[in-house]
Order: sequence, then C-alpha cells, then structure tokens
Amino acid sequence: MSAPCTALAPGQLRLSIRPESLGFDDTRALVAEPLPWIGQQRAFDAARFGLTMQQPDYHLFVLGEVGSGRASLMRQAMDEAAASRPVPPDLCFLHDFDAPERPRALRLPAGQGRQLRDQMASWSRQLEAEIPKRLAAPDVKNERERIHKRYQSDEARAFSQLADFARARRFRLSREQGQMVFTLLGPGGEPLTEADGAALGAPERAAIELAEQELRAEIVRFLEQTRPLERARDDALAQLLRQSAGPLVTHGLDDIRQGLRKQIKDAVKLGRWLDQVQREVLDDLELFVPHEGEQPDDPQEEERRDQLANLLALCQVNLAVDNASLKGAPVVVEDNPQLRNLFGHIQYESGEDAPYADFSSIHAGGLLRAHGGYLMLFLRDLLGDTPLWERLRRFLRCSRLAVEDTAASHGGGGPTVALQPEGVDVDVKLVLIGTAVEYYVLQEGDEDLAQRFRVKVDFAERFTASAQTHYASAVFIARACARRGLPHCSAAAVARLLEFTHREADDQSRQSARFSLLEALLLESAAQARARGAALTDAADVEAALIAKRQRHNAPEEALHESIAEGELLITLDGTRVGQLNALTQIDLGDYRFGFPVRITARTHAGQEGLVNIEREVELSGPIHDKGVLILHSYFSALFGHLAPLALNASIVLEQEYSGIEGDSASCAELYALLSSLSGLPLRQDIAVTGALNQHGEVLPVGGLNEKIEGWFRVCAHAGLTGTQGVLIPARNQRHLMLSPAVVDAVAAGRFHVYTAQHVSEGIALLTGTHAGLTPDEPWEGSVRARAESTLLAYRRAWQAMALGRRRVPRRLGSGL
Repeated sequence: MSAPCTALAPGQLRLSIRPESLGFDDTRALVAEPLPWIGQQRAFDAARFGLTMQQPDYHLFVLGEVGSGRASLMRQAMDEAAASRPVPPDLCFLHDFDAPERPRALRLPAGQGRQLRDQMASWSRQLEAEIPKRLAAPDVKNERERIHKRYQSDEARAFSQLADFARARRFRLSREQGQMVFTLLGPGGEPLTEADGAALGAPERAAIELAEQELRAEIVRFLEQTRPLERARDDALAQLLRQSAGPLVTHGLDDIRQGLRKQIKDAVKLGRWLDQVQREVLDDLELFVPHEGEQPDDPQEEERRDQLANLLALCQVNLAVDNASLKGAPVVVEDNPQLRNLFGHIQYESGEDAPYADFSSIHAGGLLRAHGGYLMLFLRDLLGDTPLWERLRRFLRCSRLAVEDTAASHGGGGPTVALQPEGVDVDVKLVLIGTAVEYYVLQEGDEDLAQRFRVKVDFAERFTASAQTHYASAVFIARACARRGLPHCSAAAVARLLEFTHREADDQSRQSARFSLLEALLLESAAQARARGAALTDAADVEAALIAKRQRHNAPEEALHESIAEGELLITLDGTRVGQLNALTQIDLGDYRFGFPVRITARTHAGQEGLVNIEREVELSGPIHDKGVLILHSYFSALFGHLAPLALNASIVLEQEYSGIEGDSASCAELYALLSSLSGLPLRQDIAVTGALNQHGEVLPVGGLNEKIEGWFRVCAHAGLTGTQGVLIPARNQRHLMLSPAVVDAVAAGRFHVYTAQHVSEGIALLTGTHAGLTPDEPWEGSVRARAESTLLAYRRAWQAMALGRRRVPRRLGSGL
C-alpha cells in the first residue's frame, strides 16, 4: 500500500540561517578580507588557464547570465594576470618623407615612445631658437656678405659687358623686378618715342630689328653665363648654412639616438627615420632664416614660417599607444565597440580642396592599446554590427592590424590621397562575454570563429552552499558597503540577505550566483536603515526592503486577487467538487514573478474520442503543456489498458485562462480531476495542487514552487484561513522550498499545510479521502481506480449497446417498377 502524503514541518519549509553561526557581529570586520570567486571554482580554473595560456586561438568565451559577476570577476582575474606579465612596448607612427601616404609604425620599449616624442619636440624648439641666432653671428654674416659680394661683382661685370653690347646697338639695358628691359635710343642718346619709331624708314627699321635680335641672343648668353654663378652662390650659401647650423641639427639627433640605444626590435627602422629627418632639415635650413628687411606680416615671411612649421611638424612623433605608466600588461574593457574605437581611425581635417590627414591623424583603438595584454568585449555589442564582426574575424585569422579609414566616412569628395599606415602585429587575449545561448549559437553557426575561442569560462547560475560560501558572500556584502558608502550590516541582516540568495536559487542547499540582485537588495535595505537613522542595516531593514520592492511591482498580482474577491475569477476554497480542482501556476512578468491558482475541470462520458485537451484544441497551450497532457494520457491508458478499447470521451480545461499556458506542472492536477470525474469521488477544494507526472505515475518536480505556494496562501489568507487549507507539491521539490516567514508561521500555527507526494496515488488519496488503488499493493475494493473502472465499463456497455442498436435497424427497401 502506498504511503500517505507527508505534511511538512515548519523547519522544512525554508532554510533559516542563524546570525551567530556566521562568526562576526557586523560586516565592518570583513572589509579587509580578500574577495574570492564565490561558488565559481570551475569558471575560476578555466579563466586562470585561459589567461595564462600564451598560444594563438586560446581566447576566452565567458558564459553567464547578466548579474552573475561574469564581467567584474573576469576583470579582476585579468588585472591579476596582467600584473605578472611584462609591460608591452609603446606604439608610434612616423611620417615617411619618401612615401608620405604610408606612415611608418614603430614599437619602442614602454616609456621610450614618450621619451622620443618629447625629445623630438624639444629638438624642434631648439632648432627654431638656436639656428637663427647662429646664422646671425658676425662670422656667418660676414661670410654671407662675402659670398653675395663675390657673386654680385662677377654678375655686375657680366652685366656691364651686356650693357655695353646693347649701347653699341643703340639700346639702353636695365633690370626691373628681375626682368631685362631694353629701350631703343635716338642719335643723341635719347629714348625714341613710338611716333619716332614709326617715322623711321624701312632700311633703318630693318637694321634696328637685326640689332634687337642680336641683343636678345646676347641676353640669353648672359643668363647662361650667370646661372652657374647663381648656383655657385646658392651652393656656397647652403654650405655655409650646413657648416654653421648643421651641427645643431646633427648633434641633437645624435643625442636622441644615444638615449634610445637599448635593444629594440625596430632599431633599424628608427635609425632610418632619423636619417630622413636629418636630411630633410639640412636641405631646408634656409627656412630658419627670416627674410631681411621684410615685416613679420609680409606674405613671403608668413609663407616661410608656415613652411618651417610644416617641416618641423613632420619631424614629430605620433605616440598612439603610451604604456609608460603601466606596471604590467594592459587590460582594456570596450563597452561600446565600433570600428573606429576598436580598430583605430584616421581623423581627417577639412582642407581647402579636400579632407586632409597625415601621420599625426592616426588614433589607436582598443586592440592596439591592448597589445600584450587583454581586451574584454561583449558579444551582444558585436553581433548587431556586421562590418565590425567581419573585421574582427579577419583580425583573429591573422593577428595583424592596419588602421584604416575610407573617404566615404568623411563626407564630401574624400581625401586626395588616402593614408595607408603600416600594419602591426598585435598580440592580444580576447575575453568575449555572452550567454550560454549565444555561445552555442556561435559554436553551431560559425565553427571557424568558435575555434578561436577555445577556452570556455562557464559561470554557474547557482552553486552549492556551505559555510565557506556564506562567509564569502558576507565578505562581498562588506566590500559592497565600503565601496558604495553604505551603512554596514549586522550579522542578522547578512543572514537574511543570504537567505535571499537561497530564495533566488529556489534551493535550500544552493545559492544564486546573480550577485547583482543581492547588491540591489543591499542598496534598498541600506536606504531603509538610513530612513530610520540607524548606523547598521538590520534584518528588519532587509525585510522592509523586500516588502517595498514587492509593493512597487505587484499591481498585476493585486488586480488578480481582487478579481477573485469580487467573484470574477471562480476559485472555490472549501468543500469538495467532482471533476474540479485548484491548480497552481506561475506568472513571470520579467521584473516580477508570482503564483496564482487556476481552476481545472474535467468532464467524461461514453464515446470514442478519448482524451481532449481543450487548450490544445484552441491553440492556447505550448508544447511542454501538450507533452504533459500526452504523458497523462499514456499513464491513464496504461492504468485501464485491460479495458481496451476505452469507450471514453473526456475533456480537460483550465478555466478562465485566455492568454495561453505553458509547462507541465498542471498534469498531476489534470489527472486528479479526470479520475474524480470517472470515479464520482469529489476532490477537496481547500488544497491546491502542482506537480508533473511521468508515465509511471511518479510525481516530478516543477519550477516556481515558492511563488505558487505563496500565491495560493494569499488567496486563502484573504478569504480567511480555515486550518484545513494547504498545497500538495512533489516530494522531490522539498529542498526547493524557501517560503516567506508568513507561510511558515501559518504552518507552525496549524492554519495552513504543505503536503508532499512521491506518487499520484498519494495525491488522489489525500484529495478524495479514499485509497487510490493505483499501485499493486493497494486494496482494490472501493478504491478510486475501481470506481473509475466501473464507470469505464459502463461507458463501454453503453457504447456497445448503441452500436448494436444501429446494426438491428432493418434496412428500408426501395420499391421499383
């Protein structure tokens, strides 16, 4: 004979944590304690392995729900791993004077990038200040004057000869603004007017034209003769500039070379660039010399200053990644990944004709800044941006990055010359945060990318509780109080907060890993404590915070309770009914969950349609609920299979349910209503039922148990507790009970009851007061099963009689002619 249902004692209805068992008076004593990975040993081991595995494609995919601490704990682990790794090099971009559209990338030991940038800036300022002084020195000025005088003397001698040649041919030669101007003279040496020239005879005009041609040819010879003189002068002046100012240029660069002589990977590249800089500056030393006798606002002087500023700007260093202040490897968290801030970008400036950019316009993104360290990304941020996702795939394939930009992103006609910065190898460990669903979708949909993330860091939603996890959770609470400036918590408050973690896990032996919910409750409890002027948050403040939160969210629940009180929703709380029973459902609004009763009714009569689930027929039930009804049908058929074929029409419905239903937690209640209808035995209406069943009649555990029980308790309490009301739940759900103190107190006072059942036979016996007869060891006579079988036999006889009657009706013969 099956065992009767078990009535649970108050101590079995929730886990109660004694404050004195925690080992402290309040959380002030725990602030200095280190914060471990609470209940996440598997994730901790995986994270430690992945972060220290220095091999390609061993990036980390972190699985966990929002609020599980996945991001904060991984950031903590990344910081710890980064502290033991070397500081990566700085990254600089340099102007390539030979290929301006292809800036060079240069890696220098950490700190040397800043050193090189500052030294080049200081060197440029020194040149601007010292070269004009040096060139203004008496010895240099005297030599410049000597060079100019020598040129002028030679040039004057040649011009005098040219002028004599012109006078011999009746021309006067002069120079105006660098141009040769000659004028025809009369017999007395006076300039001829236009009228005088027109009065000349044809032979004289022909002679003059011939003389003019000879003069022009002589002018060409003069220019050919003086051009080498000009070159000699310019070469002499340039040589003077190099001899005078060149040491300032070269000595400054030599000092920079000496200061950066440490072994670096790009030493040759740096040396070649410094050679370029030296060459360009020495070739343009005249830009340092102001034009003599010209005002500062003179256009030529302004142009000289602009050209000098441009030259020196190209000699500077764009320090794109500065790691001088790091103590270990970098840790970068990119909360808003976009192409420009993840892969870097080129900032174009508006020019007169087109957008303009040079090496100084290159900005590093998160990947370049994380070189040698770790970069955390959130998968959901990436999946909505196809270009970003595709470029990340390419980067993971080759681990090389070149900062790119397109003219389309600048508007207008685009730059005349697009920059193509040199690409660099990037060694970075990616930590990708997502949910379990996203992880397995990635595994199935993109095997190539999934192979890049070989380390799975799985954060559990809940974990087995122990004294150690309770203590660690208390440390978390203490640290949160200190970090947020909250009043610390008494041991009693901590105990109540710990009980909350068990309630969130729906388990007396496990805690929820969603510590964001715990911290939110801590904040609200602290607000309650401050409102009453307390120095410590106590258990009463936690309870008040829970009540206040419920009141902020439970308007839909209150509306449903009002509909029961007003008779709009039909729920019977006492007496017995045939084929009618109260089942329990859970309503999940996302930010709030609550339980609520629903009436289940069953009707049976003779027929051949079998079991009809009305919700399924009208498509108001989900696949899991349909599966539960089919399992019920299978169990029912097995019970009465020896009567096959069953001459039965049966319908089951969840009354006044119009929004759809999902889940199999009502299948036990549906079976009880069906058996009641067949046996004629009424069911107790003061006991609500939840539980699923398998094909052997065993009661299976269900979810949302605490909300369901408390929802039924509220309905009963509102109408008035009679002392007989209660719930029937699966025995396998007992450890999931974390009921509210109000329910526990009512059970302790004998005004409410919580029953458990291992098998449906125990449940039907409790609800009907009659032994079930559903198992071989139970008596048959008078059992629920015997009564149901009797009804089924009657249905079969009725159906057979009806079928026989149809066969005995004589066939009407037609008459024919």
